[in-house]
Amino acid sequence: MAYDLIVIGSGPGGYVCAIKAAQLGMKVAVIEKRSTYGGTCLNVGCIPSKALLHASEMFHHAAHGLDALGVEVASPTLNLKKMMAHKDATVKANVDGVSFLFKKNKIDGFQGLGKVLGQGKVSVSKDDGDEQILEAKNIVIAAGSDVAGIPGVDLEFDEKVIVSSTGALELEKVPASMIVVGGGVIGLELGSVWARLGAKVTVVEFLDTILGGMDGEVAKQLQRMLTKQGLDFKLGAKVTGVEKSDNGAKVTFEPVKGGEVTTLEADVVLVATGRKPCSENMGLAKAGVVLDSRGRIEIDHHFQTSVTGVYAIGDVVRGPMLAHKAEDEGVAVAEIIAGQAGHVNYDVIPGVVYTQPEVASVGKTEEELKAAGVAYKVGKFPFTANGRARAMLQTDGFVKILADKETDRVLGGHIVGFGAGEMIHEIAVLMEFGGSSEDLGRTCHAHPTMSEAVKEAALATFAKPIHM
Repeated sequence: MAYDLIVIGSGPGGYVCAIKAAQLGMKVAVIEKRSTYGGTCLNVGCIPSKALLHASEMFHHAAHGLDALGVEVASPTLNLKKMMAHKDATVKANVDGVSFLFKKNKIDGFQGLGKVLGQGKVSVSKDDGDEQILEAKNIVIAAGSDVAGIPGVDLEFDEKVIVSSTGALELEKVPASMIVVGGGVIGLELGSVWARLGAKVTVVEFLDTILGGMDGEVAKQLQRMLTKQGLDFKLGAKVTGVEKSDNGAKVTFEPVKGGEVTTLEADVVLVATGRKPCSENMGLAKAGVVLDSRGRIEIDHHFQTSVTGVYAIGDVVRGPMLAHKAEDEGVAVAEIIAGQAGHVNYDVIPGVVYTQPEVASVGKTEEELKAAGVAYKVGKFPFTANGRARAMLQTDGFVKILADKETDRVLGGHIVGFGAGEMIHEIAVLMEFGGSSEDLGRTCHAHPTMSEAVKEAALATFAKPIHM
């Protein structure tokens, strides 16, 4: 059977692309190498990690956060098996939801490894060696990404003692100690989970700051908060070895700027040093699809690869490795294939770190604006001055808004605080429509809400906040 579109990969980019294309009248097939749909995000990434983040936060809150509110309870008991069951049920509900949407939209699914054979042809290889050839007018590669290792370090993930993010979601007991290699989003989120449940967590990071690439002031504030929660940070540290030991595993590192070598031991070592595109074993070179030096598929501004009719989106192409970025690209490329004007605004893609408190960001950071020589102004407002935050004992953090000094157009927004991942979107919508800080500051916000801090930060950008 010939298709209008074949999508390789059913993660957020792939499944959204397939559904949108089907909605636009195309006959669509999806090839997925896993036994379930949803890719890394739904199976072993975004969704299960958020289930554990929420559950572990509830456990921690029950143990430490209720007494001041007049709720006196006995010390909670952790049932890790039940917590993991909640995580697994959450994953199943989401992957089953994608399967339902495929059926609803009459999308054909093929299980196996998809390979591009050239213009209009794809093979599907099963584990038993069976191979099937599919034909389509268009092909979209949405193969996602995989765990990256540590440059120059040989790693053997057993997913029990030396674990990737996948293994960190499946631990059978709470380790007494954990070393997290990498102070980025994944490391901080999963490190937070196990720290809340009782592990002593040490984060070893190559850079001099956590959350490299995010607003520096926000990153420093979060580090202070996480340190108060018990996490220990070793920054500016180059890891030179990770190996099993008699009592678990050990990590050897040295200062990036030079100095004494240090070795730490822990029950579990989580290597969270980022991800790499899944562009191997897909026959891309033979098919004529060009990759860049980082293994990403090269595309033009319409997601077209070097082969006519073959497109690529998501983690296998340039840009941030974010599920929602892949989703937007999936919609855009489906529209382009259908002859419409699909587009993604890469200047307005939010990013969220689901620690507690959360960190959320959209647009430019101060560091980026300074480097570009842009004249800007800053408005900030702390949650300590927000009535709803006080009522909920969630006064940690602040909102920061960056606007063009001449036009007042908002160029970036950064929040660290409870619920930051939800609040960031009003700044994103404002930026999508080219709004100014005055537009936001003069928009009526319900009282009392945490979001009033966003309005006050906007007021601080072009005038003065009311409640400071």
